[in-house]
Amino acid sequence: MAQHVGIEFVVKKRTVPVPSPETLTTHLLKSADETRAAVNAAKSAGDSVGFVPTMGALHQGHLSLVEASLAECDRTVVSIFINPTQFGKGEDLDQYPRSLDQDMRQLESLGCWLVFAPEKEEMYAENFETFVEVGNVAIPLEGAMRPTHFRGVATVVLKLLQIVPADRIYFGQKDYQQTLVVKKLVQDLNVPTEIRIMPIIREADGIAMSSRNTNLSLSERGIACSLWQALQLAEKLWHAGEKNAETILQAMKKTLALVEGLEVEYIALLQQGTVHEVTTIEGPTVAVIAARVGQTRLIDNHVIGY
Repeated sequence: MAQHVGIEFVVKKRTVPVPSPETLTTHLLKSADETRAAVNAAKSAGDSVGFVPTMGALHQGHLSLVEASLAECDRTVVSIFINPTQFGKGEDLDQYPRSLDQDMRQLESLGCWLVFAPEKEEMYAENFETFVEVGNVAIPLEGAMRPTHFRGVATVVLKLLQIVPADRIYFGQKDYQQTLVVKKLVQDLNVPTEIRIMPIIREADGIAMSSRNTNLSLSERGIACSLWQALQLAEKLWHAGEKNAETILQAMKKTLALVEGLEVEYIALLQQGTVHEVTTIEGPTVAVIAARVGQTRLIDNHVIGY
């Protein structure tokens, strides 16, 4: 791709062109030093910077985050990095979809300013041994099912925010517990970046958009739809006047137990903004589900009680 010259910054005694935000050409960088210098140069010039961290295989859910950043910030940076430290033993690191060329085309069509797509060695040197432990918010639910997952998430997010010191960082509501982990990380470690959580984007059949959806067969997609149906059932029961959390949970579990090929890992009703399970719906409550469909693990959530 052609690189348009705008503001210039210096990295290791050599001049690197930074494209102007007015162009539609998206600049691809693989160096952490060059990326940090580009972002700092933009901020020094008075521009606000939005950041969307991803693992690539971009879908409309990711792109909605990019669009939010484009609307709110002068420049938008997207990272594409499949972070190995958030995958546990036996998980789908090797099978995770990769499509950098297609991702770049989509981001360029939106007018994204810069993409940071490092190699593993750029993020984790051979002697790397420092990790971030977030605390109680990372223990239940996803933390129980994937014990090292949030340690890897917190570590890579902090590293990325050192490389891309953005004014705002954008996450999707689909990864509900992850949003709490990131908020706790930023709060406790005094990271000067605003967290922006954006709504879940769903496909036509109701499935929450996820890069892993590409692993589902046609029949498995039909099974996966049952997660959204169970979440809608929770909302329907609440609207009908049901406030007892256990009654709603049992109805959801009964519905999902009838779905052949679905292995439920957990269902819970949480006080919004926390991982605390509720006994009575007395305010905004997040219904969360994790389940496996064949070899694909899916998570979803929906807010009720508002």
